[in-house]
Amino acid sequence: MKPEDLAHIPATPWIVASGFATGAGLKIVDSRTRIAKPWFEGRTDEVAPDPLYPDCTTPPDPTLFTARGLSLQVIAPGQARLLVVNHGGREAIEVFAIDYRDATARPSLRWQGCLAMPVGHVANSVASYSDGTVIATVLTRPGTSITDFVQGRATGGVYERAPGEAAFRLLPGTELPGNNGLETAKDDSGFYVIAFGLREVVAYDRRDTNRPLWRAQAPEFMPDNIHWDGDRLLLAGMVRDEPACGGVRQIVGGLADGMTCHRGWAVAELDPATRRFALVAYGPPDPVFNGVSAAVIVGSDLWLGSYQADRIAVRRLP
Repeated sequence: MKPEDLAHIPATPWIVASGFATGAGLKIVDSRTRIAKPWFEGRTDEVAPDPLYPDCTTPPDPTLFTARGLSLQVIAPGQARLLVVNHGGREAIEVFAIDYRDATARPSLRWQGCLAMPVGHVANSVASYSDGTVIATVLTRPGTSITDFVQGRATGGVYERAPGEAAFRLLPGTELPGNNGLETAKDDSGFYVIAFGLREVVAYDRRDTNRPLWRAQAPEFMPDNIHWDGDRLLLAGMVRDEPACGGVRQIVGGLADGMTCHRGWAVAELDPATRRFALVAYGPPDPVFNGVSAAVIVGSDLWLGSYQADRIAVRRLP
């Protein structure tokens, strides 16, 4: 399954989970029963093309659909837009319409189109502004590697595409060591992006990205995805210096290790106004759940996603 990212449909018990493996696609999770089911299966009633997203004439092939980063934005009462990073069969941002106006039924999902990534560029995370402008991160641009960003070199970038534009373009000044999780400011004034190689949240002004507004380094864990939880940003990731894995991530034979050794995890909230982190929860290495990459809070439960595991984890908060 590899639920690399999670998104909660507001004011409902439903959670969307990506699947970072070939054919894993999207899952819809009922937080009351803790049951996950396939959500997009490519049926004709799940397809409703919108000319705003013209790059693909057909929806993702369910047998190939490889979903990574998610971004869910409410556009009207009971309706939302879901953006999904897809690696299955094409490198694109898939766009779906969610309808959850019927509180007694499972939300419906319809594919509306896609926005293709530049040739050779693999998206990691995605977000959008209220005017429909989409931004996406690329972890490693062509010619760079994971080893580069582990060693602190700039490898990625944030790419933007406004409605009506023909392609994504790199935003100058956003090249960081491992551009990963991404979220827009609530007032549309800018965005927050994680520099994975530095464990930093980096804030930018939308009007001028040449220099960051500020940086905040996460305390002793490596945040991956980042999403709003109320008025704070929720981040999740693996422990930086894990004794069970010999400490920090190693470069072996000139290559960064694959992080398959089981590391502890942490979830924290960042207040953008004060730039201070508050720990939400943490845990030791788990033999069946490694690679923590995302978190959402539903009621009193903390739900954890992973880019390596075959399940979603749930923990009751105090």
